Amino acid sequence: MVFYELFCISRTRLVEANLKDLVKQTSLIVMNKGGVVRNLKPLGEKQLPYRIRKHQEYHVQGYQWLMQFDANPTVVTELNKRLKVDPRVLRHAVIRLGSKLEDIVASAEKTGTRV
Repeated sequence: MVFYELFCISRTRLVEANLKDLVKQTSLIVMNKGGVVRNLKPLGEKQLPYRIRKHQEYHVQGYQWLMQFDANPTVVTELNKRLKVDPRVLRHAVIRLGSKLEDIVASAEKTGTRV
């Protein structure tokens, strides 16, 4: 399995239950396909660097969160399809960090950065 990181910006005016449901659904997509969610990190509500138009509305603020997970590439395709049409999501990006978690941790220790 490959180690990925999902960065997601969602609407700010969401009820807390809707935001939790979005994170839960995203995690379940990974886990139902045999993947493992390693870390969920809320980054909070932040001002966006530019105005985003999504689902016929303009947004200047967004709630940002990260999810690190192990999965095969078909899971990433499924995540992209689902998050692209979800009205709660403004932007998302999935980044491939490496082929094994051990490789990521070892390279972080060499450079002095934290994963």
